[in-house]
Amino acid sequence: MAETNGLVPNSAAKDPAPPHQVFDTILVLDFGSQYTHLITRRLRELNVYSEMLPCTQKLAELSWKPKGVILSGGPYSVYEEGAPHVDPEVFKLDVPILGVCYGLQELAWHHGKNVAAGDKKEFGHAALKIQRHSGKQAHVDRLFEGLQDDMEVWMSHGDKLSKMPDGFLTVAETANSPYAGIAHEEKEYYGIQFHPEVTHTPRGLEVIKNFAVHICKASQDWTMEAFVDKEVARIRKLVGEKGQVIGAVSGGVDSTVAARLMHEAIGDRFHAVMVNNGVLRRSEAEQVKETLTKGLGVNLTVIDASERFLGLLKGVADPEKKRKIIGNTFIEIFEEEAQKIAKAAENSPKAGPIEFFLQGTLYPDVIESISFKGPSATIKTHHNVGGLPEKMNLKLIEPLRELFKDEVRHMGMNLGIPEDLVWRHPFPGPGIAIRIIGEVTPDKVRIVQEADAIFIE
Repeated sequence: MAETNGLVPNSAAKDPAPPHQVFDTILVLDFGSQYTHLITRRLRELNVYSEMLPCTQKLAELSWKPKGVILSGGPYSVYEEGAPHVDPEVFKLDVPILGVCYGLQELAWHHGKNVAAGDKKEFGHAALKIQRHSGKQAHVDRLFEGLQDDMEVWMSHGDKLSKMPDGFLTVAETANSPYAGIAHEEKEYYGIQFHPEVTHTPRGLEVIKNFAVHICKASQDWTMEAFVDKEVARIRKLVGEKGQVIGAVSGGVDSTVAARLMHEAIGDRFHAVMVNNGVLRRSEAEQVKETLTKGLGVNLTVIDASERFLGLLKGVADPEKKRKIIGNTFIEIFEEEAQKIAKAAENSPKAGPIEFFLQGTLYPDVIESISFKGPSATIKTHHNVGGLPEKMNLKLIEPLRELFKDEVRHMGMNLGIPEDLVWRHPFPGPGIAIRIIGEVTPDKVRIVQEADAIFIE
């Protein structure tokens, strides 16, 4: 057997039970709207778990079935060549579907290709008139159940339905959009031309709730209390009784909460490592050591690698190259430290291989990487996702990967982290380096550190 120095060779970490297999989940398919992530956030606010995937997602590749699907808005025209379209298998899932703006047009296009350029673009506030139905058609009113007949909504579209698709009824209209709301006579398919996810639609959250809770019948059991319990159990199962984890901490809320959660799950088999890369905030390393060791009881090692980082950054002006240098060097240092920790633990009764690398990736990081940007879009690599090297000797464990920042803060308070830490001002992983235009030098770093300290104070 090959020598591993106490480390387990890189392989994909098998996830025992991701949230979409534990909680009822609404799938949001992204067509490139700037508002798509808000749909997911609004659902989470309702304690309904949701995940966002690009509109190009093939349903056959999913290992789970959603309780419902929302088709987001987007900047395209469904009738143009090259316009994005949803996998037709979505309509075979036998779950409720809600189309929002472009999503409504995609729903209508699938049922009759009856979308055309509008005579007048509609952008901004609009007065929505809800049309009620009775008798056998009364079920189509469920999307607007409990709402008054007149609503203020936010519009952002240039195309329109040229005629009602077969099998659909009108459930709402505006002065410029006679089909501002549609619903299928038999299937639980709904389309709205406005954006319920934005605050400019005052009662939009109620529309989303009607769809997710009343129509899809999704349970409202997504809470940080429930997530912590399930995540601690998941981590213990994933890591095993003797496995060990090394984790990156910076003092920010994300890494602090991730470290506290990991410590809660596996105790002293979690090894937190703080790397002083020379581009941290003023006195950051000292403050982090004080907080994590004395305040939270986390086993912490601080490595001063400032000269190593600044040496590699010398002469580099391109921001993307800076990100990659910082990301790659972080991994190298962590692998070096993991070998030291593994060697030190060889004779311990709790000895086990260092298998995992803890990282505080959040859901917005994931969204940035998977959002539908179109065939010609180029997005920068994220320091928590795309900036890591492909070949690692440690498997990633990312317990916060499904969470938004506000959810992480809520979790932190549930875990007993002091409020001043939970609400600490955000700071990016690549640190001061990405705030410096051009080459990173010690003098520039000191200037930005002082400016940052003055701003925070």
